[in-house]
Amino acid sequence: MLPLLVLCLWCLPLLTAKQISLSTPRRTVPLSGNGGHVFREEGVWNYSTMLLREDLGLLILGAREAIFALDLSNITHKRAMVKWQVPQEMQDKCSHKGKDSQIECQNYIRILHKIADGRMYVCGTNAFSPTCDYMSYTDGRLTLENKREDGKGKCPFDPFQRYASELVDGVLFSATSINFLGSEPVVMRGSPEPIRTDFKTSWLNEPNFIGMQHIAEGEQSPEGDDDKIYIFFSETAVEYDSYSKLEVSRVARVCKNDMGGMRTLQRKWTSFVKARLDCPVPDTSLPFLIQDVFRFCPGDWSTCVFYAVFTPQSHTSQYAAVCAYRIADIRQVFSEGKFKTPVPVETSFVKWVMYSGDVPFPRPGACINNEAREKGVSQSLDLPDRTLQFIRDRPLMDQAVQPISDHPLLVKRGAAFTRIVVAGAVALDGSSHQVMFIGTESGSVLKVVNYNGHTVIIEEVQLFQPTEPVKTLRLSSSMLYAGSEVAAAQMPLSSCGQYRSCLDCVLARDPYCGWKLTAKECTAVSSVQQDSHSDVIQSLTDGNATRCPLIESSKAVNMSFLPGNTIKLFCQPSSNLARVEWHVDKRLVISSDTYEIQRDGLLILNASAQASGLYTCRSVETYNNVDYITRNAAYELRQGSGQTRQAEETSLLLPQAQKQQNTVVALQVIVVFLSLMLIALIMWNVYNGHFKILGRHCNQGQEAEGGQEFAPTLEPLQAADGKVSKAGSNSNNNHNRRSEGKDMTQQIT
Repeated sequence: MLPLLVLCLWCLPLLTAKQISLSTPRRTVPLSGNGGHVFREEGVWNYSTMLLREDLGLLILGAREAIFALDLSNITHKRAMVKWQVPQEMQDKCSHKGKDSQIECQNYIRILHKIADGRMYVCGTNAFSPTCDYMSYTDGRLTLENKREDGKGKCPFDPFQRYASELVDGVLFSATSINFLGSEPVVMRGSPEPIRTDFKTSWLNEPNFIGMQHIAEGEQSPEGDDDKIYIFFSETAVEYDSYSKLEVSRVARVCKNDMGGMRTLQRKWTSFVKARLDCPVPDTSLPFLIQDVFRFCPGDWSTCVFYAVFTPQSHTSQYAAVCAYRIADIRQVFSEGKFKTPVPVETSFVKWVMYSGDVPFPRPGACINNEAREKGVSQSLDLPDRTLQFIRDRPLMDQAVQPISDHPLLVKRGAAFTRIVVAGAVALDGSSHQVMFIGTESGSVLKVVNYNGHTVIIEEVQLFQPTEPVKTLRLSSSMLYAGSEVAAAQMPLSSCGQYRSCLDCVLARDPYCGWKLTAKECTAVSSVQQDSHSDVIQSLTDGNATRCPLIESSKAVNMSFLPGNTIKLFCQPSSNLARVEWHVDKRLVISSDTYEIQRDGLLILNASAQASGLYTCRSVETYNNVDYITRNAAYELRQGSGQTRQAEETSLLLPQAQKQQNTVVALQVIVVFLSLMLIALIMWNVYNGHFKILGRHCNQGQEAEGGQEFAPTLEPLQAADGKVSKAGSNSNNNHNRRSEGKDMTQQIT
């Protein structure tokens, strides 16, 4: 009963959640059609760590045993490269511990951070012996300084284990595993005052770390608050008693200047608290799990929003989701919410329930503020044991953090979401919008905007092969960079020139683009002068394209056919959201035994004389109950004469029929070629006398088997020189021997 109760608790918020419409990308385009570039180096894999150095105009790209410095404007231009390989003896040591020497026992670059003096801090897995170093870029060269440091607790041992890190004021905060087996997870701060989480399942229970974000909440804080480090991860839930493991998404928080406790929680976080992170997807029973998070702050830290992508933890669901969380809502849960507490029960080792007792002062898990200082607590070392013992045993909050509007921004069926970044865009009317770029398991990126609660997928751009997931995403002021196992890719945030008509430009609802009437082109609104706004059409929330001028109809293509043929008239819709309508002589075509309407055209089956007429294809895209129509194709179809039969059949053959015809021709060519080869082989054997020997061997075999009545025994033939000619003695006598044998056979007969 208890497991069922758990599932019901998860289903309850889903029943009241707002129904989410599933979205489809308006356009699907290849990277080449979007002005993108791809970088790969022969023999190098796992392009999964990126650092943008806009001050140097570089993208620092970490891969397996290599680090690249690429031109930010065009990543195909490699400025520099440095190798960081594992010595053979370390590979052997790693292999002896049971790891794959060719895959796991390599050095995967996992951490890249810029430090104050312009150098970079870099860490790699180094054959399950994590190591860190300093790197500089001078005079067009990348250089590792060989100031190696132990990377344990900073960088993962396992190259395929998720991790998180953040460099704040020169101090590294990290979330990873601290041992070879990956069984001791920690959230820690490095030198000069190292501090970490406790090894208790109530703190971290088989976590999968996703991201880490620094929020400067101490800046100009009237409460004298401290900066916070927020950690996002998923883990096995301790608060639910079920027959199988139930994973949940979490957000945790620590104070930047936490020093640990004096006696209790020495060198341990005194401010570590965590809460469940909900992303309620309708019609699902198990909670979705967080895969990536991005912080977007349009103003100061109080305006920050965390955008996160979620995927199901079971294979029964084929959906992925995006949820957004305000920093204010997360703060409220941690500052004012109830705690959970473990209680021993008879049917289980422990049960977690809401704590209803008194909460000590200072509040457990809170940062030191002015109120605490007034009570004589100026740092965490001054915290009383009662507060420390409380948070040591009860780091989990009872209340979950809910997304903005209590429902996802986007739910989409198909490839799972892997990564997300968010860019700000200012529309023509001055309004601000957040543009989400979402990486997928299928190697594509979705460009998504939410307008007043309605989510629009502007386009889907295929960056990598469909089997290569997007592993990292980074944003510059004008470009998006992505990494995968096989390559790195770059694409512009906007590519307005790809929209060729006014309708296409306006209905795309891209906040970066608008249609300029005088220039008759889709242009970037950021380049439009203030006094020229009336000359540009952009309608983001409504998709109103009524101001667009009419498009001239395309000329009809003349085609002829013979009765009984099957005809394919091609026509592509203007977008994935559009539908096609076919008319013949202004009459609407509907599917029947004669007509089959397909996504890319019209199929006319067993055409008769009545199939003649003017066929027009219209692409219809609907927004706010308004149909926007584009005539995409027109065909003047007429019954042809027998004299043009071959040309007509060639032009009207279906692709399948053409393929079959090509196959028949190819088979005929092969048969002719094989026949010629066989004739040549026979002639060669005849010339060399192989067939005569074969015939003689057959006769000898028959004689041995007693076949004399079919081949009578002949007397030896005497040659002109008086010598007896024996069988097989000389091939030059074969002709005479055959003729004489023939005469003797006639005499016997």
